Amino acid sequence: GPMSTTSLPGHDTSVEPNGLPTPPASVFGRVHLGYLIIETQRMTDWRRFGVDAVGMHADELDRDTLRFRLDEHACRFLLERGPAEDVTTIGWQLDDHDTFDRVIDRVRSAGVPTVEGTAEQAARRGVERLLRFPGPKGITQEVFTRPVLGEVALDMRTSRFVTGEGGMGHVALTSTNPAGLRGYYDTVFDARLSDYIDETISGVMLKIRFLRVNGRHHSIAVASTQGVRLDPVRTRVQHLNVQVAELDDMVGAYQRIKELGFGMALAVGQHTNDRELSFYAQTPSGFEWEVGWNPIVVDETTWEPVTHRGISVWGHTPVGQTVIDKLDQFRLGLASLIREEDVVAPLAGAGVEDYVREVAPSAGRAQPGRPGFTGLG
Repeated sequence: GPMSTTSLPGHDTSVEPNGLPTPPASVFGRVHLGYLIIETQRMTDWRRFGVDAVGMHADELDRDTLRFRLDEHACRFLLERGPAEDVTTIGWQLDDHDTFDRVIDRVRSAGVPTVEGTAEQAARRGVERLLRFPGPKGITQEVFTRPVLGEVALDMRTSRFVTGEGGMGHVALTSTNPAGLRGYYDTVFDARLSDYIDETISGVMLKIRFLRVNGRHHSIAVASTQGVRLDPVRTRVQHLNVQVAELDDMVGAYQRIKELGFGMALAVGQHTNDRELSFYAQTPSGFEWEVGWNPIVVDETTWEPVTHRGISVWGHTPVGQTVIDKLDQFRLGLASLIREEDVVAPLAGAGVEDYVREVAPSAGRAQPGRPGFTGLG
């Protein structure tokens, strides 16, 4: 039925025996990455990339709108014509109306406005209805409870993508205010820290924080520089990730991407923290697209956050990146110092500071003599 947005019950304000109000119930585990919106002028390239290279199902809504499917959901990626060449919006699926009301109440209680999506916006995203509110780095966040299911059978080169409870994959951002970004996702979705990775890229030490909102090891990765404050990439999103069901699906996608002439950022390798086997391709918009296979699923009863040194146990070596590209990337990063990053302060609160320092004994090491650049999470 229709969702009530006028009657907002707010947090549970029942009183504990000691006279203190109970904290609001957590929404952790009831939040799943639902869809992403990409703004691009390069529709033809994106169609080739999504369908022929990655191996997704495509539906063209009109000249300016393309949708990719991974599973029964009608929309997992919405591509709209525009100049950004970036991810502009993250859509989050919430399990039920209670969770929806709780999240929206948190946003509004912080004094952050929410806007109801129009019927047309909902239809394009393949959801029944949605609410929108501002997110970190200018990326709009949207929440919905009911996806529309695709009407036609999937037609794609990949046998199956892994979505379900873990959502559709993950998004990695670079940030000059990682504590604020963590604060934001803690406030809105009760995100939990999975672990850290310390890695040097282009001579700059990075700390990457991996945040989960369900059993998927991470739905959001946040990379920030240690010491010097800079944002090392042009796009708001550094990469996004989809997970395939079979190793053959990953190998097939890797071969198709190479054969079709799309840029390969990092060759196949294995991550230290979630143990996912993956590679990173260059999208037509310039950010990276990771295709991964077989990451571990977090067991909440035993999981302890640790710090890993180096992002990869093996592989993930740069493909065809020159020293000139490296310096160019570094120059872009320094230029970005002057941009003040927005983390939506009312929702970020005081921010969540780092607290885990020890290094996981099992952590992979960068191979001797290999370049430091390894992509992010």
